[in-house]
Amino acid sequence: MRRFLPDGFTLSLIATVLLASVLPCRGAAAQAFEVLTDIAIALLFFLHGAKLSREAVVAGMTNWRLHLTVLASTFVLFPLLGLLLKPVLSPLVSPDLYLGILFLCTLPSTVQSSIAFTSIARGNVPAAIVSASASSLLGIFITPLLVGLVIAGSGQGAMSWHAIGAIVVQLFIPFVAGQVAQRWIGGWVRRHATLLTFVDRGSILLVVYTAFSAAVLQGLWHQLPLPVLAGLVAVNAVLLALALLATRYGARALGFGTEDEITIVFCGSKKSLASGVPMAKVLFAGHPLGLIVLPIMLFHQVQLMTCAVLARRYALRRTA
Repeated sequence: MRRFLPDGFTLSLIATVLLASVLPCRGAAAQAFEVLTDIAIALLFFLHGAKLSREAVVAGMTNWRLHLTVLASTFVLFPLLGLLLKPVLSPLVSPDLYLGILFLCTLPSTVQSSIAFTSIARGNVPAAIVSASASSLLGIFITPLLVGLVIAGSGQGAMSWHAIGAIVVQLFIPFVAGQVAQRWIGGWVRRHATLLTFVDRGSILLVVYTAFSAAVLQGLWHQLPLPVLAGLVAVNAVLLALALLATRYGARALGFGTEDEITIVFCGSKKSLASGVPMAKVLFAGHPLGLIVLPIMLFHQVQLMTCAVLARRYALRRTA
């Protein structure tokens, strides 16, 4: 039963939402948290830039068909599903939650869990490292562009140039600075991976706390009845199921072996909470951020539980 239970970080997210519901920050405290959150996000992308080895990426580029398949699933298949399923999805959730679902569909893949599940399932781990890292890196550029295209295509408005500029200042410049500094601090950052994990999760919890504090003060829980929340869970389950089926049978149709199929399934069906929450804060300034990030928070837990079961099934089949 442990595989169906929330992990420690998910429990931290739940605790943060509960804290924001009981003790929302406001006034000067809210402004201080906003500044602290901006600093944490910039530090997060700086450390990611310092950690990502250019040599490792170049060395793994040889399996280009696999990487293109993963990127196509992440940045083409998911956005198309979000748009094409609008007649089915939008009646189940509110307009702001549907906007959050569209944002979820534009996000890059996870890194840590994609690699971990590929390893458990006995897939192509080196390819998973390259694909997941490339997805995370390219997401800095592709996700803001996709958000603008997908939101405009869904009739939800358009993304402002201010939001694009904020992405450059808060995410891209720190990442490039980290890449430049990699020759001096890259080894130290990789040896102290717990520091990156702390900043990674800490920045997410800060964004979630400030976002849900503002949402609670605006009457979030009055706008989110239980049937709508249940509908959101159902929408996440449908999106994940379609992505898993498409990556699995798509990989087979394209002639990939079992190891590569496993990598495509676990890298191509995931969405990154670590990238999504900080990006949402930058891209959706002025929107009800709590409702925007709620879909990715729920999707995070659904994908962990589902992929844990699927990885073990792959591993058992490969050892049989």
